[in-house]
Amino acid sequence: MTSKTKAASPDLMMYAASEYDSNLYYAVKFVVPDPFPFFQIKGKKIILMSDLELGRSQKQAKVDEIVSYSDIQVKTQKSGIEKPGVADVTAFFLKSKGVHKIQVPYNFNLGLADALRLRGIEIESKADPFFQERVYKSDEEVKMITDSLRHTEAAIHKAENLLKKSKIVGKKIVYQGQVVTSELLKKVINVSMMENNCIGSHTIVASGDLGTDPHNEGTGTVWAHQSLIVDVFPRSGDTFYYADITRTFVKGKASPALKAQYEAVQRAQEKGIAMVAPGMNGRLVHQAIQQDMESYGYKTERRNGVAVGFFHGTGHGLGLDVHEAPRVNSSDHILKKGEVVTVEPGLYYPGVGAVRIEDLLVVTDKGHRNLTVYPKKLEIA
Repeated sequence: MTSKTKAASPDLMMYAASEYDSNLYYAVKFVVPDPFPFFQIKGKKIILMSDLELGRSQKQAKVDEIVSYSDIQVKTQKSGIEKPGVADVTAFFLKSKGVHKIQVPYNFNLGLADALRLRGIEIESKADPFFQERVYKSDEEVKMITDSLRHTEAAIHKAENLLKKSKIVGKKIVYQGQVVTSELLKKVINVSMMENNCIGSHTIVASGDLGTDPHNEGTGTVWAHQSLIVDVFPRSGDTFYYADITRTFVKGKASPALKAQYEAVQRAQEKGIAMVAPGMNGRLVHQAIQQDMESYGYKTERRNGVAVGFFHGTGHGLGLDVHEAPRVNSSDHILKKGEVVTVEPGLYYPGVGAVRIEDLLVVTDKGHRNLTVYPKKLEIA
């Protein structure tokens, strides 16, 4: 009888700034604004750090070994390379560990990859998720995401309160003598989040037909009696985990057509949310929402070259990136415990308006838990 041994995990390398690269931050839990080499060799995490960051890394980095970059640079120089660069130093270090083949993320620096190949290191790229375990959030990660979400909900509440205190003058909305604009509401939202060390980027506050282009951030006047898409997805400056939530408002009275559109999206979202559970195929969730929309008479098509209806995915994973694995769309994906996903159907019809409602869910043992608590109400009196 022969025994089967488990294949050894590939040795890994990243070269990036952990402040901006979520995979590297996940690996080291240490923020550095400049690129540095990271290795995972035989399961052991190793970083080469500059003298500038050496002391701080020794106190903060969650790795197995921290090596002075300058020490390896001197050894590389003594090996016969007069002015060793990053490729020389990293190739020397890898070979000193008996490593001649590494796996790197798909966004690894191409120039560095070519230089390493010239120095005898075989490179193999891997698409995200580079660390599969990133997909499944721990209880601690879910708490960090939830904390970010609570700060985001508080910020949206401030914007909604401003609208409640505003008056409708003709077609415009006026707050303390000032016409309400997308810029004003984004300022209220972003400042509130900054007060809780959450950084909003590309916050969407899109009025009327601007909202029918789902990623239009919105500019100018917020119109009374028209749809207002508010989509906010900040990153926590404390934990680096994102939140994401969308609500649709109308200051004043929504048209009957817009009310019906809102009700269709809300019913479809409720149906999709109810389906989220371990073992469920995300494609089926997406298809159920699509079919629900169509059953209410909302056809997805192109009109005059512009997409209308429900023409985007139902949701996406979220964590250290605002968009990460998995996706809930037309692709097959079996949902698993620990995945955090959005459910955000929408309907977009120029001339009528835009509706999108987005909640954030974590898949649990037997179903899901909705992390979002912000109420869903269309009209603001």
